Amino acid sequence: MRIFGHRFDARVSWLPALCALILAALAGCGTPQASVSTNELPFDTAVDQATDALVAQTQKLPGFLAKLETKVEAKIAKRGIVLDPMVDSGSGQQTRATQQLEQRVTERMKANFASLEVLPFRSDNVAKASYLLTGTLTRVGRSASARPLQINLALTDLRSGKVVAQASALAQDRGLDHQPLPYYQDSPVLVKDGVVDGYVRTTATPPGQAADATYFERLSVATVISDAGSAYNSEHYQDALAKYRAAGAMNGGDQLRTLNGIYLSNIKLGRMADAESAFGNIVAYGFKNRQLDVKFLFNPGTTVFWSDPRVSGAYDMWLRQIARQGASTQICMQVVGHTSHTGSEQTNDALSLQRADYILQRLAADAPSLGPRAKAVGMGWRENIVGSGTDNAVDALDRRVVFKIVGC
Repeated sequence: MRIFGHRFDARVSWLPALCALILAALAGCGTPQASVSTNELPFDTAVDQATDALVAQTQKLPGFLAKLETKVEAKIAKRGIVLDPMVDSGSGQQTRATQQLEQRVTERMKANFASLEVLPFRSDNVAKASYLLTGTLTRVGRSASARPLQINLALTDLRSGKVVAQASALAQDRGLDHQPLPYYQDSPVLVKDGVVDGYVRTTATPPGQAADATYFERLSVATVISDAGSAYNSEHYQDALAKYRAAGAMNGGDQLRTLNGIYLSNIKLGRMADAESAFGNIVAYGFKNRQLDVKFLFNPGTTVFWSDPRVSGAYDMWLRQIARQGASTQICMQVVGHTSHTGSEQTNDALSLQRADYILQRLAADAPSLGPRAKAVGMGWRENIVGSGTDNAVDALDRRVVFKIVGC
């Protein structure tokens, strides 16, 4: 018989030779190229396009083609893909929209690519899977509304640590719910450190390059943190606390997500002394890394803390810990106020400065020595993380106060 112009003897096994021919033909193709779509599409269509493009790149990898040698005439064994929960790239939060992204990608792979199996993010699955799937949603543009979303998906080889496929697509932000999951909504701080930044970078990494080391080297502890977050979101706070503590004791477990989870779980369990100690650890982590973003919410247009004590009841404790550690470490800082993207730029600049100055006065009252080493700054809405201008849980991070460590 002749295949691709080559003659094979039908009386002998021609399959190994065919496989070698295919592999040789593709050997010069090099690393698959990332797929980028710049057409703004309905969300589900954009997710499907990115998913299909991602998987199409894997079909060019030698590891997939080598299976032909033994599997052409048999059912191809499934390749495991473990999915690390997807996030909003700006905030590092898991939201209802990122959950929708995960679900759509998983369903698309299950329906159209029988050789792939998407697995939950657990340590046993990381050990046996071939690839790691990561994904982000990124707001594109600077307007307060009607901004499209860029979807980034990446597959990383779990053995080599290299990204083997990456795809992007542009989606319309219509009807999507960007409310954070309970863990992130309840968080007192922006839970985005070097590990989360590494996740985001990995998802945008071109094929052939290594995944971010800070993120990839901490996959084992990340599975425990993810499991703890699921327990917290399901209101199993004792279980969540145990898992966050276990994560914190692991190599690489000194992360903001872990410290924040211990604080939140203690709050939910009514253990206020333990919660204050845990918040102190969050402050220490932030100061060590030269920045701490705290969600102090104010009544609209004022410098008065949010009236609902369920929201603002812990603020005195937060301020006490920030003041004590700022004084004891003798650091110098900027106290930077931020506002959401509503109202005029001038009004928000003034309001953010007034709120920063109020926080600074509160800190100086608790720790007088800190006052001369701190300065209030107002940024208005120019450094919004979300930028939706919805003034609700979705853009709570935009109404934050940032403590930046600066030189004295």
